[in-house]
Amino acid sequence: MKKLHNTKNGTVNLSPPSLLALGFLALIILGTLLLKLPFAHHGELSWLNAVFTSTSAVTITGLSVVNVGEAYTVFGKLVIMFLLQCGGLGFMSFAILAVMSLSPQLGLKQQIMAQETIGQTSLKKVTFTIKGVFLYSLFFEAVGTVILTIAWLQDYDFSKAFFYAAFYSISAFNNGGFSLFPNSLMSFSDQYIITFTISMLYIIGGIGFLVLMDIKQHKSWKKLSPNSKLILSAIAGLNIFAFIAIWCLEASNPLTLAPMNLGDQAVNAWFHATVPRSSGFNSLPMDQLTDASSLITMMLMIIGGGSLSTAGGIKVGTFIIVVLSVISFLRREDEVRVFNHSVPEKTTFKALAVIFITFTLIFMGFFSLLLMEPNQRFQDLLFEAVSAACTVGLSRGITEELQPASLVILMMLMYAGRLGPLTLAYLIATPKKSRLKHPPTEIQIG
Repeated sequence: MKKLHNTKNGTVNLSPPSLLALGFLALIILGTLLLKLPFAHHGELSWLNAVFTSTSAVTITGLSVVNVGEAYTVFGKLVIMFLLQCGGLGFMSFAILAVMSLSPQLGLKQQIMAQETIGQTSLKKVTFTIKGVFLYSLFFEAVGTVILTIAWLQDYDFSKAFFYAAFYSISAFNNGGFSLFPNSLMSFSDQYIITFTISMLYIIGGIGFLVLMDIKQHKSWKKLSPNSKLILSAIAGLNIFAFIAIWCLEASNPLTLAPMNLGDQAVNAWFHATVPRSSGFNSLPMDQLTDASSLITMMLMIIGGGSLSTAGGIKVGTFIIVVLSVISFLRREDEVRVFNHSVPEKTTFKALAVIFITFTLIFMGFFSLLLMEPNQRFQDLLFEAVSAACTVGLSRGITEELQPASLVILMMLMYAGRLGPLTLAYLIATPKKSRLKHPPTEIQIG
């Protein structure tokens, strides 16, 4: 990876991972300072709580140690919305858009940087992709705001309904998971328009902008790229599987779905089947789910959403490629195929690397939390570590009880979880070839 160095004209060049890391860090610091302003919060707000909220918003996680709706003023909530938007679209997208506003065309060096960052294979598509990311976000957030405003007019006046709608649209589409209500969306578990609209926002935001643009361009399943077909098929399959599993596991649970009628059970089972893939909202008490449902939830959090989306996790494509690679190996096939296309071997290696790094990150964070919090339950701490590392934001209600050192660990997990895959993508995009060839050997596996 390129290092920081001075150019002849005195400027400093940064590699895309370095620029992205510093950009997110700068946003976190800016957000912390803004949230600490006297008119940004009610009562006392510690520096730790401010930086935790800022980190959670910039990394679009959603974990919080305070009641966002009561702790922050309107200005503070606007700051959180700004941080969620910046974190969701990505600092690099904003940086490239800023360059585009100053210059009619990106230079070759800036195009290469953008290409490496967003994973685009064609330099000509970089500008088009970044514009698409920005426009799609504004469009879906605007639609969500209109629908939610109409729905909340039944309970609030227009100004409050509109503000709630805008906040939740931005939070949902960016898979942020921040809520203005102390029990997230549990008070609206029987209001189908609200829960369905929010679920559609975070599902669309988690599909991936390249897939959305592919759908708009071709408007036909046959003409879609293999990547788009794979992501859409996998997301649909995961959602259906999780929907059936959560409903079956929680239908007899008196603390979750059992007291509800059939319609409410279906809506809330759907909501909790799709929400773990990075959004962080909940309409059921997370700490009352069965152990089996909690395990499925953690699995879904790890898988996450599509690449170049607002979702976290290892990404759906990564998960499916590894599954297909295992199936291909067991069938003794020479290649991994997706919709009659072969998958390059380096793609499989990349998928394995992403999974290994993510699990290592989760293990290190979880182990640290076990040392710091001996009085907390094993399952609750594991859930917290997975949620932070995969930037989901779901919690079993222990975040506010954790010690300051544990909160620092969660912030590190959120920050690393948000930057990790992008940094890895850059490393793989710039391979180092060696002229030295080594003799092959056999290593015993299994």
